[in-house]
Amino acid sequence: MRSAARESVVRAMWDVPKLLRHPVWRTADPGQGNGLGVVLVPGFGAGEVSLAPAASWLRARGYVPARSGVGFTVGCTAELLAKLLHSTEKHVERTGRPVVLLGQSRGGGLARLAAARRPDLVHGLVMLGSPVLDPMGAHPNVLRIAKFLARLASAGVPGLLDDDCMQGPCFDEHVKALAEPLRVPAISIFSRMDGIVPWQLCQDPYAECVEVHSTHTGMGFDPKVYEVLGPRLAAWATGSMRASRRTPSTTSSSPIVPCG
Repeated sequence: MRSAARESVVRAMWDVPKLLRHPVWRTADPGQGNGLGVVLVPGFGAGEVSLAPAASWLRARGYVPARSGVGFTVGCTAELLAKLLHSTEKHVERTGRPVVLLGQSRGGGLARLAAARRPDLVHGLVMLGSPVLDPMGAHPNVLRIAKFLARLASAGVPGLLDDDCMQGPCFDEHVKALAEPLRVPAISIFSRMDGIVPWQLCQDPYAECVEVHSTHTGMGFDPKVYEVLGPRLAAWATGSMRASRRTPSTTSSSPIVPCG
């Protein structure tokens, strides 16, 4: 109950005034992003509006954010991935160069799948509270909702998760793809306070893993998340941080927690 209360959308919205007053929001260099495109991929059941603060923050700094087209991220993984790849291709055409994929929760997992499949489209990858090591390792309440949607899909309701998304060949294929090495720079932001996704499941061995002290639903409103993203996105935008393939043995200094 305590975890559910902490992860409510209303509770997450309490952090909005704090974010708007914070220097990381108020201090903006409009040339920082250098026109770098960013595709925003929302979490399970969250919808595109959940990343509206991130879009505003990016736009004020000269990035070009775009929606992913995956809606509430509740459908078949293969279909959502196809939509994300289509949106990514369009944004690459629009901006003239590879883009950053920024996804929260399940959206981060989809973004990772897209980055692994089409690294030519992706300049960098950001995952917020994404259980890439086990997509079925989320809080039991979330899994109950997913299974309910699968039952509705079996009854003929279109556009929802089905059983094959949670077990079977399709699930196995995507889990295997989530473990593939990345050929683009990546950041996985996690929190031990996360009441939806166990933080251990965010420890992508091919990403720079950074800890914040945020709820799962509140990551998009947490100033610390933007403090982490600011210098890294700026480095990607200027080309001072080139795409590289990380290995599980990569280590980093505090506050970064080494993966693996």
